[in-house]
Amino acid sequence: MSDPKVDPAAALTRLLDIMARLRAPDGCPWDRVQDFATIAPYTIEEAYEVADAIARGPDFPQLMDELGDLLFQVVYHAQMAAEAGHFGFAEIAEAISAKMIRRHPHVFGDAETRTAEAQTSAWEVQKAAERASRAETGVLAGVPLALPALTRALKLSRRAARVGFDWPEPGTVLDKLEEESAELRAELPSMDKARQADELGDMLFVVVNLARKLDLDPEACLAAANAKFERRFGAVEAALAEGGRAPADATLAEMEALWQAAKRAEKA
Repeated sequence: MSDPKVDPAAALTRLLDIMARLRAPDGCPWDRVQDFATIAPYTIEEAYEVADAIARGPDFPQLMDELGDLLFQVVYHAQMAAEAGHFGFAEIAEAISAKMIRRHPHVFGDAETRTAEAQTSAWEVQKAAERASRAETGVLAGVPLALPALTRALKLSRRAARVGFDWPEPGTVLDKLEEESAELRAELPSMDKARQADELGDMLFVVVNLARKLDLDPEACLAAANAKFERRFGAVEAALAEGGRAPADATLAEMEALWQAAKRAEKA
């Protein structure tokens, strides 16, 4: 529960003042020399740390801490933009408020717009208008290049699907995956890394589309697979450690047997 003794406006003003002080001529030497390009990687990192705090469980103090770090990144960019005379935090907040109202006529509009169909239509119209205002043309325009590749592939394929460029059902995507797998297999003897990378990229893109057709998030699926691998490999290491050994001391056959044992234990 939020603390009623904390005034949101006062807390935000304090944060903005701290950021301005850090960037002042007599402020922090490190903060003073940063720019948008040098801070951007930290912004991305903090967003991932928020996601990590959520994925690891309901540790709300940690989540609050990570959200604070992410908010500080927004404040940092706002301060640098204000110093250059472009915009400040208030303009950011006003712009996103206006955008949310535009994109949700089913909430903020009249009764005629408060339907699921009107919501979908309005969203697409608004997104198209926003892209046009940025001189972005084409169905795929405006999908950020800095997104993780799986996420960007998902967004690109969703855009294409909205205009009918899509497989009819998941089974046909699996057929395409088998086709791409065969094409990659055909490239294995060539040792041509560029061609192999091209075919592997095609496979990954099809896998992302399969996830979309199944209404699954490919990033979340891969994250779960990573966690499962870590868990099972940890069980292999623990089993070997009981005999005073490490994975480097075991054969592949031994590790595979322990892996299968860990797998059976999870399913028991």
